[in-house]
Amino acid sequence: MKKSQIIKKKIMSTDQAVEKVKKWKDEGKSVVFTNGCFDIIHPGHSDYLSKASDLGDKLVLGLNTDSSVSRLKGTSRPVIGENDRARLLASFEFVDAIVFFDEDTPANLIDAIIPDVLVKGKDYEVKDIVGADTVLKHGGRVETIELTDGFSTSDLIRKIKAM
Repeated sequence: MKKSQIIKKKIMSTDQAVEKVKKWKDEGKSVVFTNGCFDIIHPGHSDYLSKASDLGDKLVLGLNTDSSVSRLKGTSRPVIGENDRARLLASFEFVDAIVFFDEDTPANLIDAIIPDVLVKGKDYEVKDIVGADTVLKHGGRVETIELTDGFSTSDLIRKIKAM
């Protein structure tokens, strides 16, 4: 299979992701889930996602749709559209599946997938992580990861505007 086809196959609907996760779990693999907007992919994103993938066998990424990003970040965002963001993220070998969600939080997606491990950055406390209750109720765990200093999409946008 061509690499471009592999990238496209990683981007899936919620129903496809649920089936894929079930298959992986039936094979004894642990499934990690994280989410975000991932607008203007930068080294902080790749560092975060690679660390998240180290916490299990398969990494599922919930990706905010364009309308969700606009509601959360303002009407000038996203800078990069959802399909382009998804293709960029799917090119990372440590990302196994990407699923769009249109809500402000991935709660419904987490309820559908029920990952073994839920991951967010250390800027969150476990009690504040959306979906933590679902994952813990099903015997999973919630982890937080150190973020890479000096990298955020908002900071990059400010730097570009200042140039």
